[in-house]
Amino acid sequence: MTMQPITFSFKTTNIRLGQSIMCLEILDLLRKGTSKKADPELEAIRQRRMQELMGRHGTGNQPNPEQQSAQEDAKREAEERRQMMLSQILSAEARERLARIALVKPEKAKGVEDVILRAAQMGQIAEKVTEERLITLLEQINSQTAKQTKVTIQRRRSVLEDDD
Repeated sequence: MTMQPITFSFKTTNIRLGQSIMCLEILDLLRKGTSKKADPELEAIRQRRMQELMGRHGTGNQPNPEQQSAQEDAKREAEERRQMMLSQILSAEARERLARIALVKPEKAKGVEDVILRAAQMGQIAEKVTEERLITLLEQINSQTAKQTKVTIQRRRSVLEDDD
C-alpha cells in the first residue's frame, strides 16, 4: 500500500494556539481520509468531524462572523465594566483630567487606569481618588518612566590633526 504525499500550505501568521491545534486535527483527518477507504461509515464520521471542526473554527484564518461579534461583545462588555469601576473610584474632576490625558496620550491614560484599578482591587484605595491625588500619581509615573536622554558628541579627527 503506497500513500501519495499530500502537501498543504497554511498561512500561520494569525493562527492562535486553538486554531493551530484545529489545523493539525484537520491535517490528521485528511491524511487518514486519503488512506485506503476500508469503511464508508468511518469515512462519513471523519467527514462530519472535519466539517464540524471547520465550522466551529472558521475556514483558514477567517473567524466566523458569530465568533467575531462574540469577541466584539466581550471586549465591549469588558470596557464597560472597566469604565464603571473607574467611575466608582475616581471623582468627576479626576475622570475629566484622565479623559483629557487620553485624548493626547491614550497609552499613558490606559496605564494610569490600570494602576488605579489594580490598587483598588488590592484594597489600597479607600476613598474616591481626587484630581490632586491623580496629579501626584501622574507625577510619580512620569518620574519612573522619564526617558534619560544622554547626548554624546564624537568629533571627527582630521588626518592633519596631531594628537600629541
